[in-house]
Amino acid sequence: MPLRLLLILGALSAFGPLAIDFYLPAFPTMAQAFATDVEHVQLSLAAYFIGLAIGQLMYGPLADRFGRRGPLLFGVLLFTLASLACALAPSLEWLIAARFVQALGGCAGMVVTRAVVRDLCDPIASAKVFSQLMLVMGLAPILAPLGGGLLLSGFGWPSIFVCLTLFSALCLLAVALWLPETLAADGPKAPLRGALGEYLRLFGDLPFLGHALTGGLAVAGMFAYIAGSPFVFIELYGVPAQHYGWLFGSNALGFILMAQVNAWLVARHGPGYWLRRMVWFYLACGAALLALAAAQLPDLWPLLLPLFGCIASLGVLLPNATACAMAGQGRHAGSASALLGSLQFSIAASAAALVGVLHDGSAQPMALVIFGCGVLAVTFSRLTRWAEHRVGHPEL
Repeated sequence: MPLRLLLILGALSAFGPLAIDFYLPAFPTMAQAFATDVEHVQLSLAAYFIGLAIGQLMYGPLADRFGRRGPLLFGVLLFTLASLACALAPSLEWLIAARFVQALGGCAGMVVTRAVVRDLCDPIASAKVFSQLMLVMGLAPILAPLGGGLLLSGFGWPSIFVCLTLFSALCLLAVALWLPETLAADGPKAPLRGALGEYLRLFGDLPFLGHALTGGLAVAGMFAYIAGSPFVFIELYGVPAQHYGWLFGSNALGFILMAQVNAWLVARHGPGYWLRRMVWFYLACGAALLALAAAQLPDLWPLLLPLFGCIASLGVLLPNATACAMAGQGRHAGSASALLGSLQFSIAASAAALVGVLHDGSAQPMALVIFGCGVLAVTFSRLTRWAEHRVGHPEL
């Protein structure tokens, strides 16, 4: 894949992490500005999550019917305008509504990026490209809070959304100038009225569904870690808040490194080969994490080792699950990408909420959810392999 196209897809992949993590340091300041508390400001984050889950299902059929460029240009333009509306928000209600619209625009990049990769690459090449895009997904959660904190201290919280506006405007220009239409023009276009039927077909496509759920459970484990680690690190084990980023970043670094190693691995065996093996490693790390959390050790470092293994393994699990799920979807890659993202995000958000529901003042809720995700990921991986044999699906 040409470097320029890869850079554009990488920038589009950054929309989600940036829009989620960029403004997190500003929550207390925004609460003061809107004369409310942080819990109410967090509703703007929930609104973004809801928009992501809904919006992805909209863009899939549009991308299959009208091509990849048109829906993507509309989505990036919508994200740009909504980001500006966030910067100008006179009230919290305005901000929450603008964040919802921002998500509806931002998820276009998530859906179309996967579809474009599927249009241009075979399964092995797709796994390599998705591994390279994982670099963006790994770096953004590290750099976004740091950049947001710098903008907050220098220019106030609206500057964070002004920066998002400028970034998305540049992406809009890049897409308009340099992103080609990758949906073949000589084939039949999927009618919009068949969107529901296409989603039902995908639910009946057992290999697709199995790979999507396996990847979704891996993402769920990561969300459980994101939801539970601040309490475990800072409150339970007394890590200074300013040092939390270093621990978070070290795990993200493992994720990034394994994603790049995966690009080398899939050249020797297909993405399915490594996916089926890495889920067992993820489960083993999750089991070790749960056992250590149950022991309630006085030191944090024993927990960090299996936790690092869990997060690093996602660098192999996520790109390979995506490549396997998208393989064979052809002209319906937009709808497949949309359902893939919506399923994975819904499972992940549920796992993060479950950590909060199970909260008992220990590390066990986080560890239990991560372990449970590992058990289910292995289960769906095995069922998917059985389904592939049953339907004669080619081995990836």
